Amino acid sequence: MLKALLRHPTTLAAAAHLIGLYLAFVYATTRWTWLGVPAITATAESGQPFIVSFWHERLPMMPMLWRLARGRFPALRPKRAHVLVSRHRDGRFIGDIIGRFQLDTVHGSTSRGGAAGMVALLRLLEAGDLGAITPDGPRGPRRQAAAGVAQIAATAGVPVIPCAASTTRRRVLRSWDRMVLPLPFGRGVVVVCPPVTVRRDEVEAGLAAITAGMNEACALADRWVAAGGRDAA
Repeated sequence: MLKALLRHPTTLAAAAHLIGLYLAFVYATTRWTWLGVPAITATAESGQPFIVSFWHERLPMMPMLWRLARGRFPALRPKRAHVLVSRHRDGRFIGDIIGRFQLDTVHGSTSRGGAAGMVALLRLLEAGDLGAITPDGPRGPRRQAAAGVAQIAATAGVPVIPCAASTTRRRVLRSWDRMVLPLPFGRGVVVVCPPVTVRRDEVEAGLAAITAGMNEACALADRWVAAGGRDAA
């Protein structure tokens, strides 16, 4: 009975609301730094669509990227950002949380029966909006990217910007992805790496470049935290 109660839509909606409030509090009480802005300035200022990619473990902090980007680049303000999430209950739960931060969701997956979600995201990119993908979501394996992110980028003809984030006050959960949960009153960093262009005939190479970019973004963010909130790149 308890399990059924915890899975009830009303319970999940209430939990998503509380988590959203918590994350908003964390974002507001954290001093944020943005590393790598010059690498994406031309892409962001062009007003053209693109995809951001990051490992599932960094998901709780990544809405700050959208806040920072919209504040810095006026061309992004009228656009919508769409996060590809699972059709499973977990995906809907994530969608309820991130909706608080002006992020929309597209339900699908880059690896598990997600053709409809991928097609929907392609249409949104074609219309000029932005996409966001966690290539190892929804359930791993950790830091092993499914090919969908590279396939979507190649088909749409848009670049992929690998990203990551971290904070000096955080907890690493014992989940499959070792999710990083930010705590309030710290210093945070959002890292963006140079855009990756994926050719239709080089999807595998493009996926490798995207994977390397996300790993590098995580490494830069974690070094910044280890240095006490200073640029350690």
